Amino acid sequence: MLSRSAAAIPSRSRNNAIAIAIAIAISTRRIQTATVTDAHIATLAAKPLHPLTLADLCKHGRPPLSKDALLNSANFTLDILPSRLAHRIQSLRALPYIVIANANVSKIHNNYVHSLSTLLPYAERRIESVEDEITFTEVMADLVQTHNNTIAILARGFLEARKYISKTETTRFLDEHLRARIGTRLIAEQHIALHFSSKPHAELSSEPAPDFNDSSYIGVIDTAMKPADMVRSCEHTVGEICELKYGVRPSVNIIGSPETAIAHIPMHIEYILTELLKNSFRATIEANTEKEPIEVTIAPAPASEHQTVHSKSKTQSKIGEVEGMPIGAISNYDQGSVDYASGSNGPESALSANIRPLDKATPGVTIRIRDRGGGISPENEAKLWEYGFTTFNEDEIMNKVSGGSGGMDALDTISGGAAGGSSLAGLGYGLPLGRAYAEYFGGGIAVQSLWGWGTDVYLSLRGVGKIK
Repeated sequence: MLSRSAAAIPSRSRNNAIAIAIAIAISTRRIQTATVTDAHIATLAAKPLHPLTLADLCKHGRPPLSKDALLNSANFTLDILPSRLAHRIQSLRALPYIVIANANVSKIHNNYVHSLSTLLPYAERRIESVEDEITFTEVMADLVQTHNNTIAILARGFLEARKYISKTETTRFLDEHLRARIGTRLIAEQHIALHFSSKPHAELSSEPAPDFNDSSYIGVIDTAMKPADMVRSCEHTVGEICELKYGVRPSVNIIGSPETAIAHIPMHIEYILTELLKNSFRATIEANTEKEPIEVTIAPAPASEHQTVHSKSKTQSKIGEVEGMPIGAISNYDQGSVDYASGSNGPESALSANIRPLDKATPGVTIRIRDRGGGISPENEAKLWEYGFTTFNEDEIMNKVSGGSGGMDALDTISGGAAGGSSLAGLGYGLPLGRAYAEYFGGGIAVQSLWGWGTDVYLSLRGVGKIK
């Protein structure tokens, strides 16, 4: 049984609370599984996929959740996840055989089949008791743990199989797959966090009930997240590594509206900002301009139904765009919901009534990071958003794939957290994955570089509006 109160852990350590909950669940679980057949996969993959919104994740209310709200969260999670897993399985099976036969890619396929097998026992029934919900939460913990290293494993698999699949096809697949993974993992983590902040859990726990009055969290979502605080936290992390390796630490000036707060997911923003600041710090130091502070401007964006927040990739502008959708709205492509393998991009009207999209655009914030690091060369700028593009040489890349770390820059070992850990270092996944996190909820990243001078990066984030 799950027995540790993640809600009792301070909000600044909320990411660690999820990890603790998962570890405890896995140490005690007795998870029932069912055999996954091709018929199961085909049936589930034929269902249309719903673009997830922050409003969906917040709709069960603020902690502590009542029994009914907790059961609704569990059933909402159960409505969504099986078809998402089936879509990923079909997408992996549609890869060229020599690619799916790669040990790393095959491992990811098997992980998805395993996770689907743990959900099939719930396929024909609802979760109607606290006991069922506890068991289901242990299943969610197993799912999160099983897919913890998906990105790093896929990166190695596609690097090893790069001779047998084009860069265009690799980018298309990874963009779709990794965006879908964001949602799958987030849905599971959100329910785990809500479980630990519920009244039923508090009643069963031997620990004192936590005080939720001062908490701004709903599950893994911070409803009062200040981007300026996130910038300072990531600046400290990146600065420590810079000082250790180079003996210097560029300074950061935050201007604009540093008191701006929005509802968002801190672990996602932490990954994005760490990646962007890492690049700015490194460029600044290598250009010997560390005396020039990196300038971070925080500008709240007004609510607008036609607000432009996306930086669409070339692939996105051609594939998966929903005709008539306002620019900046959440599309199936953003979340990996357009499954090219199964051809599923059907209407959302076929979905369960308890899954509803956001009614309109919501206010957000734009963060500009400006450095004097010499800019990005035109040759490299054209490849900036390619998965697998890196400035490291072939020997360093292969050394990383084989498990070594020699020759790896310290600045490329710190972008962990939501991205799947520091094992992505030097494999060229940082920026495109950061953009995937930003775009997932209707935001985006745009880069403007003046070669020989510096770079401006614009990170747009969309919140969830006012939550009562």
